[in-house]
Amino acid sequence: MSIRVIVVGLLAVAIGLSAQDPPPAGRGRFGGGPNARFLGAEAGPPGRVVRNAPYSAEMITESTQTLADGNHIRQSATARVFRDSEGRTRTEQSLKGLGALAGNTNLPNVIFISDPVAGSTYALNPSAKTATKGGWMRPGRSGPPPANRAEQKGRRRSGDNANVKTESLGRQTIDGVAADGTRTTTTIPAGELGNEQPIQIVTERWYSPDLQTFVLSKRTDPRSGETITRLSGIARGEPAHSLFEVPADYKVSQ
Repeated sequence: MSIRVIVVGLLAVAIGLSAQDPPPAGRGRFGGGPNARFLGAEAGPPGRVVRNAPYSAEMITESTQTLADGNHIRQSATARVFRDSEGRTRTEQSLKGLGALAGNTNLPNVIFISDPVAGSTYALNPSAKTATKGGWMRPGRSGPPPANRAEQKGRRRSGDNANVKTESLGRQTIDGVAADGTRTTTTIPAGELGNEQPIQIVTERWYSPDLQTFVLSKRTDPRSGETITRLSGIARGEPAHSLFEVPADYKVSQ
């Protein structure tokens, strides 16, 4: 399986996950539907450039699903994420967890670079020393930070739909950074999906105003289990500029 096919597949799934409401990791891209599993994340909100808030961290995603017979399915993935002061991002992602889905147990590690300054994105295959270049999607109109948008949307939905409730969890320090928390509870009424009893989906998210990204997300859905995505080992320094460049010995294609 080529790196291009893998990248296209990852992007397709990522788009599907980001379209869910509420989402799981992300660049704080946290979310997923009833049967979705995490595949990785990016270092910030999709299409949104965050300047003057550099950091690096590990992004850890853990998923637990409990089967009817009491058995458990546990999955975990770790990615390294970086962002510099100009808004460039880098994600180092292992594809090992996708082996069963792709029919290949020897999938390579991949690196995703987004460079809004140059207007380019890259998917790197370190083992083959190749890179796939793409265009960078320009963001739309500027708006409130993701956490504020989520809260505002949650309040609107809560007002219009008694089955959706959003509450503030206040502020906590998570991995050394201050973060504001919200909890959204969505209730699927009995009978709507053929369910005998109401189903409650609870999403808890913690957003750092300083980093302008989510540092912790927890989603509990009785249909799919629990998924937790968190940033760990957050370093606030400026990452090396070379991390956001394609090495000179890589073959670049489009």
